[in-house]
Amino acid sequence: MKKRKPSMRDVAEMAHVSVSAVSLVVRNKVGVADDTRERVWQAITQLGYTVSESQEQDRTPAVGLLIEQGSMPAIFDVFYGEVIRGFQTEAQRLGYQVLLHMFDRTEERFDHTYKSLADDVQGFVIANDGDITAEMVAQVQTAQLPLVLIENSIADQHLPCVIGDNFGAGYTVTRHLLSLGHTAIALLQGPPKYSSLVDRLRGCLAAAAEERMLIPTEWMPPSLGRLYQRGYLQMREILKLPQRPTAIVAISDKTAFGAIEAIKEAGLRIPEDIAIVSIDDVAESEHTRPSLSSYHIPRAAMGVLAMQKMHRLINNEPEIAVKSIVYGDLVVRGSSGATPSLTK
Repeated sequence: MKKRKPSMRDVAEMAHVSVSAVSLVVRNKVGVADDTRERVWQAITQLGYTVSESQEQDRTPAVGLLIEQGSMPAIFDVFYGEVIRGFQTEAQRLGYQVLLHMFDRTEERFDHTYKSLADDVQGFVIANDGDITAEMVAQVQTAQLPLVLIENSIADQHLPCVIGDNFGAGYTVTRHLLSLGHTAIALLQGPPKYSSLVDRLRGCLAAAAEERMLIPTEWMPPSLGRLYQRGYLQMREILKLPQRPTAIVAISDKTAFGAIEAIKEAGLRIPEDIAIVSIDDVAESEHTRPSLSSYHIPRAAMGVLAMQKMHRLINNEPEIAVKSIVYGDLVVRGSSGATPSLTK
């Protein structure tokens, strides 16, 4: 049987360093201590690892961007499409190429995804809606590469991550409705497995609690059905109740679009009969009728910041903040029945 050629990962394991450190050494880059550099070259010699001419020259380094298939197709996704755009733009500016891969949540397929990329990238960035598990992170960490999370954070682990101000978003949109005099507000929540959506719900409830406003359980229906059906189904359940809320907070724009359809289907007017606000401010929000008031999450900025974190990790530069929160603001449009002057 033909003997397998040693890989860059084999060198990293023998030298007790990350794969990115080995890459820096073979490309004669700064950011690696002299004793570490010596260990790497010793491992290369012992293993008989061949440093190709393309490696010795300045081959464009790559970063692996892993996005769960459930959030996609990524290019067309209204949220992560913007994240990818920001990430890709910043990667090019910093001299990296991006290897975008969709991952399946099943353990075997996820394991295959990151292992197939590990020898070709300097680090991994994982993005999804906030339900990355500690077990999945541990799997990726076996590759000994820098890791950054987007819209995820793991409790008790100081992993570099970039998240939107989800709590603040929920709080702000609810305060907006309260400021307009609404006291009967329903919440269209998301699946509880997504930490980002749970944080938005927590922000909504915190704003309501400040006014000692209790939201009935039946006005917070669970999220059921397919992604674009959820808001529609939730809103239909609320409209069947004997008492109807005067305003709705949708946990995301996708949820709001379905809710708007259900409200119009019932022959009700927005905002005259029911006001609605949401979170994300995707491009389609401007084109609903009426246009949707929504908290703008700077999605492209999240991608930019994640790539900057990865660049610093690859080059062993100090990281000021492990967890970075990207703040946004409320964009007031017609669906909440307010004018911009009322919110200032």
